[in-house]
Amino acid sequence: MKHNFQHLRLDSVARAFTNAEGQSVAALNGLDLTIERGEFIALLGPSGCGKSTALNCIAGLTPLTGGAIWLDDERIDVLPSEKRGFGMVFQNYALFPHMSVLDNVGFGLRMRGMPRAEIEKRARAALQLVQLVGHERKLPGQLSGGQQQRVAIARAIVIEPPVVLMDEPLSNLDAKLRIEMRAEIRRIHGELDRATIYVTHDQDEALSMADRIVVMKEGVVQQIGAPRDVYCRPRNLHVARFMGYRNVFDVSITSAQGDHARVSRGGASFDGVLMESPGSEGKVSVAIRPDDFERAQAANDNAFDTVVETVEYGGRDSLLRVASPFGPLYARLPGDYAIGERVPLCVPAERTLVYAGERA
Repeated sequence: MKHNFQHLRLDSVARAFTNAEGQSVAALNGLDLTIERGEFIALLGPSGCGKSTALNCIAGLTPLTGGAIWLDDERIDVLPSEKRGFGMVFQNYALFPHMSVLDNVGFGLRMRGMPRAEIEKRARAALQLVQLVGHERKLPGQLSGGQQQRVAIARAIVIEPPVVLMDEPLSNLDAKLRIEMRAEIRRIHGELDRATIYVTHDQDEALSMADRIVVMKEGVVQQIGAPRDVYCRPRNLHVARFMGYRNVFDVSITSAQGDHARVSRGGASFDGVLMESPGSEGKVSVAIRPDDFERAQAANDNAFDTVVETVEYGGRDSLLRVASPFGPLYARLPGDYAIGERVPLCVPAERTLVYAGERA
C-alpha cells in the first residue's frame, strides 16, 4: 500500500445489521466525507450514534453494506484490514503484557517481515516521537496509563500509515492526563503529516484537537465543519444540544428579516439569529448556552426578569437554575446568589439561535 496519499474518500458508506426481529437496522447511513492529508478529523456524538462503526468500516474491521472507501484512486473497502496499511489506537490500548515496550511497538513491523535491525531503528524513532525514550525494556504493566497510551500510539505510527485511526483513546485516563494527552496527540499528528480520524463523545476533545468535526446521530451525519462553526452555529437542535446549548424552549416568532428574528413568550420578547426557516405556524425553538447569559444592568431589548431556584457553586462563577417567562433556564454567572433572589438576565442577540421547532 502506498503512503504518499493525498486524500481518503468515503462515498455513501453504509453499514446495516439485522436485529432480533429480523429487521434491517442502519448503524451507519450514507456517510460522505473526504479527508485530506494532514487533516485531523473528529467523529463526535453520543453512544450508539455510529461513529465507532464508521471507524471500524474504515479500518476494515466491519464490512460495508453500501458505498465505497477510496485512498486516492484505489478502492480499499474490498481489501482486508491488514492490506489497508492503517494504524489503529484502541480505547483499551491492546498492548501485549508479556512483551517489552520496544517489542510492542515493533510488533507490526515484525508481522511485515522487516529485518530486525530496521525494526529496532524504527521502533526507537517512534518511541522518541512519543517521548518514551528510556522505557524501551519495561513491560506495559510497569507504565502509567498515559505512558501505555503513548506506546499504543507509537505502535500505530511506526508502520508509517497514511491514516491513523483512534477510537476514544483517552477515555480511560483521568481528567488532568486527558488534557495533557490531547496536546501530545495533536503534536504527534502535526509531526507525522498524515491524516488522523479520532472518535470521541467528548466535545472538549473534538473542539481542541480537530480541524473538522463530524457530528453524528443514529448513523446519520448532522453537521461537518470547523470547531468554531460547530460550536457557534450548530446546524440543528440536536447539534446545539450536544454542543452545550442546554436551554432549549419553544417561542412564537413575531417578525423575521434575513437571518434576524424577533421571538416572544409569556409577555417577554427578544432578538435572535434565525438558523432555519420557521414553519408556517410561526412556532420556533430558541437555543442558548448557560455561559452566554449576562446579568442585565439596564433595560434592553433582550432583557427579562428571573428568580433563582437553585445554585451550584463553581468557584469563579455559579450555575443558576432560574424561573423565567420561558420556563426554567440555566445561567452561569459570576458572583454569589441566593435562592429566591430576583436576577434580570439578558443575552446578546448573536448568541441566541432560533430553529424551526423543537425536535425529539
